[in-house]
Amino acid sequence: MPAATTKAQLIAVCEKDYAKLATALAGIDTAIASQAFEDGITIKDIVAHRAHWIDLYLGWWADGQAGRTVHMPAEGYGWGDLKAYNALLRDRYAGLTWPEACARLAARHAALMAQLGELDDAALYAVPMVGGNGKWTAGRYAEAAGASHYRSALKFIRACLRNR
Repeated sequence: MPAATTKAQLIAVCEKDYAKLATALAGIDTAIASQAFEDGITIKDIVAHRAHWIDLYLGWWADGQAGRTVHMPAEGYGWGDLKAYNALLRDRYAGLTWPEACARLAARHAALMAQLGELDDAALYAVPMVGGNGKWTAGRYAEAAGASHYRSALKFIRACLRNR
């Protein structure tokens, strides 16, 4: 699937992919959401992880706009440390209930959509994101944190449900 290149495309793909994920999540009970699947990861872990990464993107944007140092993916972690960082996230959010994890994802999706609604095509796609240390635009980072993560979460969830 080609990446969005306009605000309208970005909002549409995020909304479409979130709706698919939300529909799947609605059919999952606490027992299944808490069952360990691949590498001991649960569906609840994946949902909490996706919500957290939206917060990361929103933080990167805010820090860049404020002229602060942007820590990608997070302070003290580089892109090569994702396995360790994701394990930290699983520990951090282990105490969330299934309804709390789903509510957190819904709230973070709403925050992402609100931010995208405030920006225009130029802010999202004209130049690399401030502090992003690369060529990716804010729109591309937003899509990675939103729609792309929603699709990969749905793929993981479907595989889990097939293999239980």
